[in-house]
Amino acid sequence: MALDFTAIDFETANNSSASACAVGLTRVRDGRVVATAGWLIKPPAGHDRFFELNIGIHGIGPADVVDAADWTTQLADLTAFIGDDVLVAHNAGFDMTVLRRACEVTDAECPPYRYVCSLQVSRKTYDLASYRLPLVAAAAGFLDFAHHDATADALACAHIMIDAAHRAGAQDVVELAMLLGLRVPQIPAAAPAVTAAV
Repeated sequence: MALDFTAIDFETANNSSASACAVGLTRVRDGRVVATAGWLIKPPAGHDRFFELNIGIHGIGPADVVDAADWTTQLADLTAFIGDDVLVAHNAGFDMTVLRRACEVTDAECPPYRYVCSLQVSRKTYDLASYRLPLVAAAAGFLDFAHHDATADALACAHIMIDAAHRAGAQDVVELAMLLGLRVPQIPAAAPAVTAAV
């Protein structure tokens, strides 16, 4: 086995988990970053209102996504980048929920990715006052990145996992999780839509 995975980070337009407006991805092969990607997303209809709070965090507003691909259109690029990798995200519950909910509201099939949370890994690896992404990334030796830029956040997350695996002597992310006593959950398959009888 090798230390292969894809780190992912979503930004959202509002407090709806389905309101993905940006994604960042970092591919790691044999413990090294080999590719990064990121793009804006037009949030799904009904979940596309931008809240000032969210704009203040990531700087993305309605005008920025006017020409962006919608969720269903960009999903093929997202899944092509990830392939069969285990996903990694900082506070993975949030990002996996965004992925699942955006698929649900657009009737898209959500791939049943396995995933590891770098926030949980961080708490077992570093002794820090806070486990916010910038502080953990600094502990891993990855400094000065644009926090809340989805691509930069995914890259920071990847560096945290590479450093944590090195410290633990783990050969892959599943072994790392096991050594730290963490689960490697899987995004549940979406339940089939229920059609009312006519």
